[in-house]
Amino acid sequence: MGSHCESSVKIPPIKFTKLFINGNFVDSISGKTFDTIDPRTGEVITKVSLGDREDVDLAVKAARHAFDYGPWPRISGSERGRMMMKFADLIEENAEEIAALDTVNGGKLFTLCKAIDIPGAARSLRYYAGAADKIHGTVLKMSKGLQGYTLREPIGVVGSIIPWNFPTIMFFMKAAPALAAGCTLVVKPAEQTPLSALYYAHLAKLAGIPDGVLNVVNGFGETAGAAISAHMDIDKVTFTGSTDVGRKIMAAAAASNLKPVSLELGGKSPLLIFDDADIDQAADIAFRGMFYNKGEICVASSRVYVQEGIYEKLVKKLVEKAKATVVGDPFDPQVNQGPQTDKKQFEKILSYIEHGKREGATLLTGGKHVGQKGYYIEPTIFTDVNEDMIITKEEIFGPVMSLMKFKTMEEAIKRANNTIYGLASGIITKNLNVANTVLRSIRAGVVWINCYTAFDVDCPYGGYKMSGFGRDFGLEALNQYLQIKSVVTPIHDSPWH
Repeated sequence: MGSHCESSVKIPPIKFTKLFINGNFVDSISGKTFDTIDPRTGEVITKVSLGDREDVDLAVKAARHAFDYGPWPRISGSERGRMMMKFADLIEENAEEIAALDTVNGGKLFTLCKAIDIPGAARSLRYYAGAADKIHGTVLKMSKGLQGYTLREPIGVVGSIIPWNFPTIMFFMKAAPALAAGCTLVVKPAEQTPLSALYYAHLAKLAGIPDGVLNVVNGFGETAGAAISAHMDIDKVTFTGSTDVGRKIMAAAAASNLKPVSLELGGKSPLLIFDDADIDQAADIAFRGMFYNKGEICVASSRVYVQEGIYEKLVKKLVEKAKATVVGDPFDPQVNQGPQTDKKQFEKILSYIEHGKREGATLLTGGKHVGQKGYYIEPTIFTDVNEDMIITKEEIFGPVMSLMKFKTMEEAIKRANNTIYGLASGIITKNLNVANTVLRSIRAGVVWINCYTAFDVDCPYGGYKMSGFGRDFGLEALNQYLQIKSVVTPIHDSPWH
């Protein structure tokens, strides 16, 4: 396993560190700041303004005014789409700088950020920009002498609370459909990764998006996040993150103005590999599904079930891949895995690895901290794992895979569903009948067949069970940000019904 080396990429100066409210960068009311940390070293990158309840109030006031009186919901969908297209162009023009921010702030691989995350943000904006003038209601065929139709109206002010593992993709997964629908937003980026969100606020203004439409308040979940969840003048909250925090948001929404919430929460996703799988392809899919983005991905294939006929061969391949992984500075193009996002997550992952050892699982490879500084962990694989172990039940959110053996399809389905979560799943087989039976039997929002983490902006994404509800991506996501209003009028003396 390699370790990290220094990189030649120059980290850009940090231009935006304040809150963005009503079209301007402003200090927090308290004047307080907090440190944002470089996970490669554990050192401070810069200080950013610390938003709290009073700052959220100001941002909501700006968003409410922009929604109730401003042009954004009142201009045509095509005009909103035009500004969103401009926003997308500006993101692509600044891709290098934004990718560097997500790398230095979140430990993400610079080359992948530039190739996938940043273009993905622009693609999301363009996709929903194209939908902005195609939001249609329905004409109803009512009984008696009545004419009816539905309107799909923007829901209003949206609070968006996003996580630290994909700061850019998550920002636009929520903001793009909300903007297309004609809503205004207050975004709270994760306290670990605020830098790219502030850059996007700046670009939104350059794209011509009116003041108050997109506001960004940095801060902590228990203060700024709680203020958004419980705010009486926010009409909708959308959140991606842990199941525990999702519960708190739902409770706060219920106790305040009963605002609807959409939650994309944790996962402990199963990948089922059958005997007829191509071993090399299966090893590639399983490895990438788990260790992509250093395992900090809610759909990670953390429970890998392998049919007994190919189990030993596949285990050998996976261990080889783990040992060949270069862990190090995410700016270095030779590196495969950067540091975990922050110290708390780093320590949590290492403690789960210790749990696995104590519970009797066999540590095949990895399990240790890499290097003298920063939050680097070796890709880790356990076998001799069962469903009662903590490492199989709880989401680790780091580079830790559990490998298990199964005999029959029925057994695999039962074990795959033996979880509180239901976010994603995968099946590797050449047998269409097996694939069809399994995909209909697994209780999860996404099933990938002979692939994994195959996301696309047109493919709805969200969970079953305690992985949450509501769908991001696809035209389906627009529904999160729209109300349906039914309109009925009598029709007198109609020549037909």
